[in-house]
Amino acid sequence: MWTIPKPRYRSSSCGEPEITVNIGGVRVVLFGDVLNRYPESRLAELVNCCSSAQNEELISSLCDDFDPGQKEFYFDRDPDAFKCIVDVYYFDEIHIKRGICPICFIKEMEFWKIDQSALDECCKSDLSEKEGELREIASKVKVILEDMEVDQSATGTQTCQRLLWRLMEKPGSSFPARVIAIASFLSVLVSAVVMCVGTIPELQVTDAEGELVEHPILEAIETACMLWFTVEYLLRLASSPNKLHFALSFMNVVDFLAIMPFYVVLALTSLGTASMMELGNVQQAVQALRIMRIARVFKLARHSSGLQTLTYALKKSLKELGLLLMYMGVGIFVFSALGYTMEQSHPETLFRSIPQSFWWAIITMTTVGYGDIYPKTTLGKCNAALSFLCGVIAIALPIHPIINNFVVFYNKQQVLETAAKHEVELMELKSDGDARRKESDEDEP
Repeated sequence: MWTIPKPRYRSSSCGEPEITVNIGGVRVVLFGDVLNRYPESRLAELVNCCSSAQNEELISSLCDDFDPGQKEFYFDRDPDAFKCIVDVYYFDEIHIKRGICPICFIKEMEFWKIDQSALDECCKSDLSEKEGELREIASKVKVILEDMEVDQSATGTQTCQRLLWRLMEKPGSSFPARVIAIASFLSVLVSAVVMCVGTIPELQVTDAEGELVEHPILEAIETACMLWFTVEYLLRLASSPNKLHFALSFMNVVDFLAIMPFYVVLALTSLGTASMMELGNVQQAVQALRIMRIARVFKLARHSSGLQTLTYALKKSLKELGLLLMYMGVGIFVFSALGYTMEQSHPETLFRSIPQSFWWAIITMTTVGYGDIYPKTTLGKCNAALSFLCGVIAIALPIHPIINNFVVFYNKQQVLETAAKHEVELMELKSDGDARRKESDEDEP
């Protein structure tokens, strides 16, 4: 039994009503004047019904069962949640205890007719986070159900478009879709390897003008990969339900930028036969476009949930990254200025100006230390030692929050995906059970 003691400042002869509620087997004694602080709550209505001797039908609507002789009212509710809710009558605020689901607690508050404004701010943030998770689970379930259901009213073209979209965008929908995803992933890797290997002088060949160019075999592999990327992009664009959203999506923009340089270089090369390639700016443009091929490496993010999680974690850590850049910026400015000032007395100083000293401060504070610029005076060396110590501290401080954001977001995504799959499985089991019951009802005479 759990009994809330009567407040000391209240006299026992004041004659205020009191009730005993039984919450899931836990008996609680409550006083009417305390409950009337929230007159619209269920307990306050119950106290007023008892004090005015109203009919039993109204009392029955407020509780699950009651004993008029003992004035004990029974509720089939969670006693742990009720212990939190009853605090509002004494402290004007409610804290959700650890281990209680915020969403279920809100339902308890609705049952006891307590407004959500009584929740403390910390609990409101937890509640909003849980509601966001439920919305995300619902959206994932919706996507899974949309992939599973078949629209009977769709035309043949729409059906083909939908099947093609699943094939190109949903690796888990079928075995061919998984094969296509793996082929696309391997194509990105092969293209990146070919781009790197093609720059090795020993593997290059000499063209008619005596310049080193990529080996024809590597060019053939590169062309095959680019044709695959082009066909894949066009098929995804053609099957997309919202083509404008598809074209403006960040990852699809990356895909387009990875494909576009190949065709621009091909066009410039073909026009070069008309002596356009003799122009230096055209050759520089071709080289710049060839360098843009590195954008295709970012295509790996479309096939890797880990890279996507890292991107989202960095977005969540923009504040910490901003603090890191601010710390490093202040340190670089201060130590480069001190290094320039302290090294001016040395005749062979390497610190020619403060902007030139920025490079030394950057590589020192990040503990890289190339050694191309270094102090030669005693004070300069002390300044260098202090700068890399401060650099280590400045880098170490924001690292833990960034790593924590990544771990939390990654675990959360895994939990949400698992919860969405379980929700779909439960819905399938429920639909199967309903269908079986319907069949059994139809079989009965």
